[in-house]
Amino acid sequence: MTCLRIATRGSALALAQARWVAARLEAILGVATETIPIKTTGDRLQNVSLAEVGGKGLFVKEIEEALLDHRADVAVHSAKDLPAVTPAALALVAWPQREDPRDALVARVRGATLVTLRPGARVGTGSVRRAAQLRAFRADLQIVPLRGNVPTRLRKLEDEGLDAIVLACAGLARLGLSDRIDERISPEVLLPAVGQGTLALEARAGDALGRDLARLSEPQAERAAIAERAFLARLQGDCNVPLAAFAEPASGGLRVRGLVASVDGARIVRGEATSEDALAAGEAAAAAVLRAGGDEVLAGLRGTSGP
Repeated sequence: MTCLRIATRGSALALAQARWVAARLEAILGVATETIPIKTTGDRLQNVSLAEVGGKGLFVKEIEEALLDHRADVAVHSAKDLPAVTPAALALVAWPQREDPRDALVARVRGATLVTLRPGARVGTGSVRRAAQLRAFRADLQIVPLRGNVPTRLRKLEDEGLDAIVLACAGLARLGLSDRIDERISPEVLLPAVGQGTLALEARAGDALGRDLARLSEPQAERAAIAERAFLARLQGDCNVPLAAFAEPASGGLRVRGLVASVDGARIVRGEATSEDALAAGEAAAAAVLRAGGDEVLAGLRGTSGP
């Protein structure tokens, strides 16, 4: 192969991520690369809630089609954009080193934190996960729906009279904007999204290229991704479900903390598990959430009698 074609979303963040991967591939595999930006359905639908139009799969569908049609050789995704299930003809083959998985508070008044924001502060986020946990932490906050790429959201902080917005620390870091973070929010307050801070490389299943791409995987990032995605799969989570999971090394193996919440944050059900086996840890954490009442929360979210 003389040139490796890398499919990615076209946002500034996605392109920065793809360029980082391209540089690693060129150095490790000794191949030239070409970046192929693709505008996904999720990128086109900027003024609607993703939960209303199909969820997180809207950010990967067209990119996966480029792989299946052989218009690209590898795709670079933000792992938190990935649905729980990957098409059978494709495979997730590498998980490079994870960036800071925490959420970031970016405030209009520099130095503010979630605790010090004024009563009734207007906080922007496009995530039902963040919104539910923010409401649980401070019921007085006004949660304002927010869509768009990172630069757009930063502009809206000023243009729409918001007191703060919540973004991912990782995205800000990859854009060279870490200095804009006023608070790196503890997972005790905002448990991160599944895969937050992690990149995922996807290729056609069975391609020899997959083995070469796997050289970019970092073992700890891979184990965490497997565990968190196992949690996601067991609870059948999507953008309309306020769900979070975070895996980290602990005594006894990998500790996975997870939760599911009602949209208003009035009820948050948590569970955790530790295991040497990443898949087992994620599944056990999900089972703990379900046993603690998560099944009832999920049923309420979906209007059904069970998950």
